[in-house]
Amino acid sequence: MGGVPVSEALRRLSEDPMFWSLLLAGSGAPLQDKELRASLPVTAGYGLALDVDLSTGEQALGLREPATSEPVQLGWSAPGRPQPAALRWHELDLFARVIALEDPTLPHPGLVVALLSPFAPVTADDDSSAVAAIREAAYRSLRRDVLPPAPAGPEQAPLPLFATEDWWPAPASESPQVLDEATIAAYAVPAPVHLEVRTGSRFPRQGLAELVRRAADRLSRQREERCYADARPLTEHIAATGDLRPLPELLGTLTEAGCDHPTVLDALSEPLEPIEACWMVETLAGAVPGTLLRHHI
Repeated sequence: MGGVPVSEALRRLSEDPMFWSLLLAGSGAPLQDKELRASLPVTAGYGLALDVDLSTGEQALGLREPATSEPVQLGWSAPGRPQPAALRWHELDLFARVIALEDPTLPHPGLVVALLSPFAPVTADDDSSAVAAIREAAYRSLRRDVLPPAPAGPEQAPLPLFATEDWWPAPASESPQVLDEATIAAYAVPAPVHLEVRTGSRFPRQGLAELVRRAADRLSRQREERCYADARPLTEHIAATGDLRPLPELLGTLTEAGCDHPTVLDALSEPLEPIEACWMVETLAGAVPGTLLRHHI
């Protein structure tokens, strides 16, 4: 595994609903910080960079190549303007999977998908139902640490008549989920292509193609590591049948083989998120992304 690509500033902002309102809906009050650069290394010196003006909501997505000081712009957007189709959905999905594998603090690709989905609108070649399901899971994966509510109740045992919840109601606890279900449902709907930017003469097509090639190679190498060899027949069976019931057996097989990759183990552990488990099984089985997911949407 490489270094941790997600900065503390981005983690802090990702726990603020107002950040997502600004980023995805172009609404809400400006945030205290002025600018954010989310640097997202993918592999072999290639990566993505998202610059966000936190006062205006303007965003610029760039491609970072080895030995370059600044990223080359892939697309730019602002509130009220159509989002540029800078990435194809399969590219974003691929990059997010690799970033999650490289960053042991990310439970799955959710944060990257949530950040960059507006730059990857659906095309006629995409399965819009699958895209919507992955986006929904991505926004639902945004979590924050919540302190337990302060204990409520009498300092000493009251008389039985006064010991019920009517007299001592439990304090409300804050949800660890950053976005509520209604907001998630609104953000999860993928938009069609309104602004195609990939045909422009300044679009870095060759650099992006090289990043896709290297990211696909990195993802395919994951399953070749020794600790996954014993689990390969089981992952291939799950991917082929769509049956997630053997996941506990798969988790046990990986653990016994010495797998200690936190992202891999988290994706297959309880509480189980089917989409999270699907992407990991697909990776370990060498299956085309989406193969297993189609059984569960």
